[in-house]
Amino acid sequence: MKNRREFLKAAGSSIVASNAIRAYAFRPVVDAVGAEETSFTQWYDVDRSITNLENAYWNVMARPIEEEYFRKLAYVNRRNVPFVRGVIADESLPVELEKVRASVAKLINAEADEIALTRCGTESLQDLIAGYNQLKPGDNILFADLDYDSMQNTMLFLKERRGINVVTFALPEPATTSNILATYEKVLRDTPRARLMLVTHLCHRTGLVNPVKEIIAIARRHGVDCILDTAQAVGQMPVDVKEIDADFAGFSLHKWVGAPLGTGAVYIRKSRLADIDICLGNREDPPDDISSRVYSGTYNFAATLTIPTAVEFHNRLTIERKQARLQYMRNYWVSRVRDVEGIEILTPDDPERYGATTSFRLKGMHSFEQAKKVQDVLFANHNVLTVARKGITQGAAVRVTPALYNTTAELDRIVEAIKQEYRLLI
Repeated sequence: MKNRREFLKAAGSSIVASNAIRAYAFRPVVDAVGAEETSFTQWYDVDRSITNLENAYWNVMARPIEEEYFRKLAYVNRRNVPFVRGVIADESLPVELEKVRASVAKLINAEADEIALTRCGTESLQDLIAGYNQLKPGDNILFADLDYDSMQNTMLFLKERRGINVVTFALPEPATTSNILATYEKVLRDTPRARLMLVTHLCHRTGLVNPVKEIIAIARRHGVDCILDTAQAVGQMPVDVKEIDADFAGFSLHKWVGAPLGTGAVYIRKSRLADIDICLGNREDPPDDISSRVYSGTYNFAATLTIPTAVEFHNRLTIERKQARLQYMRNYWVSRVRDVEGIEILTPDDPERYGATTSFRLKGMHSFEQAKKVQDVLFANHNVLTVARKGITQGAAVRVTPALYNTTAELDRIVEAIKQEYRLLI
């Protein structure tokens, strides 16, 4: 593999990836979910001195994406302001950004003018929640215990600034499709003047995949708008905003799509654009352009320009193959710890309800401090990185998230660690 200096030295003036890079990046991949895991791991250069099973934070770029990122970085650094200001004929940032938006739109089956680019899912969702302008004093907004912390805080911001009320509720354990839907039906039925609800596609605390299409349909019957947090879902399972019938969604691209760190997007259905305010008085973009609903400032242009390569690499692997591999990895370690005394797996075994992430709880574990102790023991004694998660109504848990670059041998380490340490973990 070339080093970074060689990448920068070799970078040409063209903003488009060379044919050689494309040929290298997208050699055919064998369909190998289980034993032939090198079909996936071959694309990644990672430090394996630590067994990293905390990949829900963000994902490692595959080698072809990393190479393209270095090329874009060299290009932006060399052409700098003239390129960004759009004064170079046929080589301007505004022209290239339209190509980026188009690639992201295809990823979720949206239109390019329904996509605005951001730095991450959190920024995307904060812009949507804070910008939602259909609330009146006395209205109710709702979120669940498994929704993301920053999004919960932004919903609470609406309470402070708009004079509305916040209703919170807990998702069921153990979860099934039927009792999840029953929970949403009940809270919507029992909440007068409900107007807006946060809905999470794949919950970062436990790994639960919600039946979001059905939840959005229930909310619509009750006259409630939904803002969809699909940050953990885009790139590891099919996400089609038209099929889901979503009006508003925010997501990251540096998680499961594998784009460079600092990339995300907002989706707003074209007919609903007016229901989200212009962001912080943005006068740089026309009010009928979704880009006015975010405020970009100066961001990592090279990272954003690498998004189409990440999307193309994702498409060559195929979402079906990626999802199958990630679910296989989840099942691999979960099936091997089920006989551990007192362990509780917090995602159901229904394949529709889980992805790569699954959290576990041990007998007697309730507090975040207890979950953090488990995280610390797994790392200190076995060099296995997981993360403690709080905010779950029925008690804190430890999150395990393998990625495409992980191996089953690495998963064996967490299995053995749990089996060796479980009596001492609480």
